[in-house]
Amino acid sequence: MAEPKRPAKNQLPATSVRDFRRLLDQALSALDDEGRKWADARWGCYAFFDYDGEPIYVGQTNEQLRTRVRRHLTNQRTDAVAMRILDVFEVAEMELWPLWEFDNVTKKRDPDGFKAAQARLDTVEYTAYLKAIAASRFQAILNEKIPPLSPTTDLPPSRRFPLISEETRAERGHPDVRIARRAETISRLAAVAHERGEVSDGLRRVLVIQAIRLAYISAVRLAYVEGRAAPDPSAIDITRLVGSLLYERSDPHGRTDEDDMGDGEDD
Repeated sequence: MAEPKRPAKNQLPATSVRDFRRLLDQALSALDDEGRKWADARWGCYAFFDYDGEPIYVGQTNEQLRTRVRRHLTNQRTDAVAMRILDVFEVAEMELWPLWEFDNVTKKRDPDGFKAAQARLDTVEYTAYLKAIAASRFQAILNEKIPPLSPTTDLPPSRRFPLISEETRAERGHPDVRIARRAETISRLAAVAHERGEVSDGLRRVLVIQAIRLAYISAVRLAYVEGRAAPDPSAIDITRLVGSLLYERSDPHGRTDEDDMGDGEDD
């Protein structure tokens, strides 16, 4: 009898994970009207959306969009994932805003240009964040740290990409699956707060927002099985629970989380 062969590593993940990574690869390879890959921009912002099209996270990078997005979505460490703030299984779509005009700007080559590029990046991220807040049924997303308070601006051209197949949507998108997964995410996040003790205000704020998301999807499921209309999200007053989500109370003009940032230097 022939010895069994080791399987290829890319065949080991579950089918839904392989589908997700296939669609992510397609998104990261997609070209714009000028033949550039959207994700190849060194500077830019990104947003993630859940199965309902609800915005759940906004970030920025100057280390290349594809690098940053992959770190979030393929189990390569980011603070948002490591701290159990962002559940990759909840991500169904992403949107990219590349800032091509700064592609050759680095701190070493052009310190003043780097500072100007960072200021522009902050305004784009803050504007994208406000857009996400406005689009959210809860007026809240899962950023541990609110982006620095910045002037708003016209957003650059963007593109939104699907990251799940119809098969994955059918499997993971069932309300009972999502309720169980969300409850598990909250449990893990609460465990981080318990085990570390000293955690950011933002992590505790995200814990509240995740609990709101769990309460709402559970209430919608209950209404469905009882044959009632879905509850109105406005029944939840987010600002009365966590305060303003338009700026970071402890550091309104501060930098975004250091894990979200590259240094703009050459490799």
